[in-house]
Amino acid sequence: MNREAVIIDAVRTPVGKRGGQLRQWHPVDLLAQSLSSLTDRTGIAHSSLSDVIVGCAIQSGEQAGNVARNSILGAGFPVSLPGTTLDRQCGSGQQAVHFAAQAIKSGEYNFAIGAGVESMSRVDLGPLFIPGGPRGQWYGERALARFNGTIPAQGPSAELIIKKWGFTREQLDDYSVRSHQRAGAATDAGYFASQLVPVEGTTKDGLVTAMTRDEGIRSAIDAARMATLTPVFSPEGSITAGNASQTSDGAAALLIADRAHAEAAGLRPRARIVSMAVGADDPVLQFTAIIPATQRALDQAGLRIGDIDIVEVNEAFAPVPLLWAHEFGYPQDQLNVNGGSIAIGHPLGSTGARLLTALLNELERRDARYGLLAICEGGGMANATIIERI
Repeated sequence: MNREAVIIDAVRTPVGKRGGQLRQWHPVDLLAQSLSSLTDRTGIAHSSLSDVIVGCAIQSGEQAGNVARNSILGAGFPVSLPGTTLDRQCGSGQQAVHFAAQAIKSGEYNFAIGAGVESMSRVDLGPLFIPGGPRGQWYGERALARFNGTIPAQGPSAELIIKKWGFTREQLDDYSVRSHQRAGAATDAGYFASQLVPVEGTTKDGLVTAMTRDEGIRSAIDAARMATLTPVFSPEGSITAGNASQTSDGAAALLIADRAHAEAAGLRPRARIVSMAVGADDPVLQFTAIIPATQRALDQAGLRIGDIDIVEVNEAFAPVPLLWAHEFGYPQDQLNVNGGSIAIGHPLGSTGARLLTALLNELERRDARYGLLAICEGGGMANATIIERI
């Protein structure tokens, strides 16, 4: 029997700034809110679910101890429902959906949730951003010895990408300004409203209020001021706080199902998962694996890049979508059409699930057919997904 993995529904929280309106949400509670919102919207019986698979990149402190299982309990789901947490770095939420879809296609599951969460307000970010610091403990002597004794943090790797592809600071800043402008316009037009989980945020003054938009977007961003920002990783560099993704808080969740079982249960599939691919490349450059991962997803689907109507490439840093567009010759007006992580924010473990949610909704809004998501990941890896609107 030919089984199709389909997306029934997808939700996400608004994305909060680090130390911002979502700072008081425990990550387990933030994900639990997303899970319960997803099942309430779809009406899926909890007993139909086989598993909840969750991406989370920094599994320490409050995000340790299997955040997936703990969120199931927080959401009020049956205690008989299992959950597992995975780390594929920035693509963790996307990988969670992949694993759910693969289990569906294999026949082991009929319904599962793929999700992601990260509260960067409530965990130690030091290992991510300190070159030669705690991050070096991740690799051990043998891995480090392969790469002249060091594997850089992502910021220095982004500077290497800029040099290799010859991007200018002006190109990076122009792209980043456009990300904010597009995200602001999409927010004002209500494009995100139907996908947002209802959550309350806490302002700096301690006022608790409904949070209805992503906190980091600057619709009226000052391009001249962005050009004055100091490079973060080296005085001669080009990466600044303005052309890099924001550290953020957020969660997202997708209900994945076998198409036949979904339709038999009265659920309407919104998109078909056409192909899923992973890739890896040089861990020193880190961001180039999006190229082979994308090509693998296209080849598996029997498609060419020209068949893809819209693309999301995670804006870990501005040179990442720029290098992807350069390598594939893809038009900028079909890439990250509603802004990306530079404007909206990048809660690491949840971003892949958030971007799939965005891709699904934008395909429907445009009455388009194929969408592709590619995410670069720490250690020189990447995930790519192609979905087809139903």
